[in-house]
Amino acid sequence: MKKNTKTVKKAFIATLPVMAGYSVLSMGFGILLQSKGYGVGWALAMSCFVYAGSMQYLAVDLLAGGVSLITAALTTLMVNARHLFYGISMIDKYKNTGWKKPYLIFALTDEVYSLNCGDLPEDVDNPSLYYFLVSLFNQSYWVIGSVIGSLLGSVIPFNTEGIDFALTALFVTVFVEQWKSTKNHIPALTGVIASVLCLLVFGADNFLIPSMLLITAVLTFTRRLERRQNNG
Repeated sequence: MKKNTKTVKKAFIATLPVMAGYSVLSMGFGILLQSKGYGVGWALAMSCFVYAGSMQYLAVDLLAGGVSLITAALTTLMVNARHLFYGISMIDKYKNTGWKKPYLIFALTDEVYSLNCGDLPEDVDNPSLYYFLVSLFNQSYWVIGSVIGSLLGSVIPFNTEGIDFALTALFVTVFVEQWKSTKNHIPALTGVIASVLCLLVFGADNFLIPSMLLITAVLTFTRRLERRQNNG
């Protein structure tokens, strides 16, 4: 029981930077959704069952514009294609998580990936519980913020211009926290170098998927090298 309490504490502390960013982003989503005529029930349902961050923002316009299901599905695939590569790189970490695995797959956002792909904090004896709690805490912040934003949007007029910059700030914060909390900086450096390289080669509109492919390839290669060294 005491070990689990430590794991809960470690997971909560690790997700505090995400809570700061998600609070702003999710409230902005709730306010935007409310401004389009979709109430708190929609905000709660989308944050519980869709839970896709930036895609939820796009979904507001898709709902309001009455687009077809095919268009919505293709848009979602394009926006969230990077999660395919996140999932591939987390196979080893999530393989022995038991009943937690379906939720861990569902809740694998950018921020969860950033926190769970690195080294475990000290004194964490139950990795699967830690991964699960990090995912659960992060979604809880998003759900609560969405509901609060929707409720506020129904009674107070808001100007949401520029609120999407909080996502950039959140990524920077998570990157810094991951750098400080882990000794192995190869994943962080790989992400930065690959993203900048693909941005220069493919441009701002097309660099995301190539950078994810390059990052996955490099991390897979380094993981195999580590295994060979450990086994040798």
